[in-house]
Amino acid sequence: MPLEYATWAQTTPMGSVLRIYLLGEVEFEAALTLQRTLAFEMAEQREGAALVLCEHPPLVTVGRDGSPADIRCDIEELRRRGWPVRWVNRGGGTLLHLPGQLAIYPILPLDWRHLGLADYLARLQRIVVAVLDDFSVLAETRPGRPGVWAGGRLVAGIGVAVRDWVAYYGAYLNIDADLFPFRIVRTGPDEQAPMTSLVRERRAPLRPALVRQRLLEHFTAAFPFARTALFSHHPCLGGQPAQPRRLRVS
Repeated sequence: MPLEYATWAQTTPMGSVLRIYLLGEVEFEAALTLQRTLAFEMAEQREGAALVLCEHPPLVTVGRDGSPADIRCDIEELRRRGWPVRWVNRGGGTLLHLPGQLAIYPILPLDWRHLGLADYLARLQRIVVAVLDDFSVLAETRPGRPGVWAGGRLVAGIGVAVRDWVAYYGAYLNIDADLFPFRIVRTGPDEQAPMTSLVRERRAPLRPALVRQRLLEHFTAAFPFARTALFSHHPCLGGQPAQPRRLRVS
C-alpha cells in the first residue's frame, strides 16, 4: 500500500461500507440531487461513504472560480442549441460536460478520517494520475490548480463542495469525449488550449468499463473500507431500485 494512504487504512472502522453507484448517463440535476441525498445521510451517520460514477448529457457548469467570460460564445445561443449553463457551488472553474466524460462523485465525511480539504483534493488528483498511468499516459498536477494535465492540456477537471464536513462533487475525466465542443470554454485563466482525453493521449481506443474498474481499484486503495456494495440505481433517481451486490476491486 502506498505510504501516503497508510494513515487512512489504519483508521478504517471494521464496519465501514463504501456504496458504489455505477450509473449510465444521468441528468446533471438528478445526479446533484443524489449527491445531496447521500451527503445528508453521511452527515447523519458519520460512517461509510458513497461513490457515484456516471456521465452527463451536454451542459456547462461554472464553479466558484469560474466566470461567464470563460464561455467563448453567447450563453443564450448555447442554451438554445441544447447546452444549458449551470452555476454551481463546487470549487474549480468552468467545465464542459458531455457523454464520454466520466463524472466521479465521492460523497465522503472528511472529519470522520481527520482529513483536511487540501489533503483530500490531493488524493483525488493522485487517484486520477494513477489511472492515467495504468494506460501509459503521463499525467501531472500543478500547484494551486485543481485538476490533472496530460500533454500540456487539462484531461480531468476537479472541483469539490463541502457541507457539514461531507465532501461531494469530485472529478471529471475525459475518456473518449468529443473534444471539438471543448473549444467553447476556457477552464482557467491561463488555459488557452481545450481539454484533451485519455484516448487522445493514449492514441488507442479504450473501453470505459476498464477505466472505471481501474478507478475503483485506486479509489479503494486510497480510501479503504471494510466492505463495498455495488448499485446500478438509487430510489431518488426514480424507477425501481436495483439490488446491491458485492464488488471485487482487487
